[in-house]
Amino acid sequence: MTSLKSQRRLASQILKVGQNRVWIDPNRVDDVEAAITREEIKKLIHEGVIKPLKEQGVSRARARVIHEKKKKGLRRGPGSKTGASRAKISKKEAWMNKVRVLRKRLRELKENKIINESTYRDLYTMVKSGRFESIADLERYLKAHDLWRKR
Repeated sequence: MTSLKSQRRLASQILKVGQNRVWIDPNRVDDVEAAITREEIKKLIHEGVIKPLKEQGVSRARARVIHEKKKKGLRRGPGSKTGASRAKISKKEAWMNKVRVLRKRLRELKENKIINESTYRDLYTMVKSGRFESIADLERYLKAHDLWRKR
């Protein structure tokens, strides 16, 4: 196969496209090789032996798939969230999670007879007021105030 570098360069100038976008008919390579002037190249372009290729864009196929999934409510998990901690989980949700965990622990302590009913009620109110930061904090309080039921 011979080099058609100069023909490709001339064609790209005439067609006003880059050299990579110049298509040359593989069945008529001999004719293109013989063409050395701009007029001959223009004639070949008119005959359709040399054509400009379509401009390539960025495919939207993957974007469409993702968009469809998002419409269904997918791709919205914690791994997709960006921003500060309060942007990822709202203050209200954080509060609900904390309070639920603390109340569950209080129920366990009461059911296992580790704390009595009146202590349970007092602690429940403290949990509601935001006194405890975590289960560890709650248990530190129990130990410090000697509220563990005596065996």
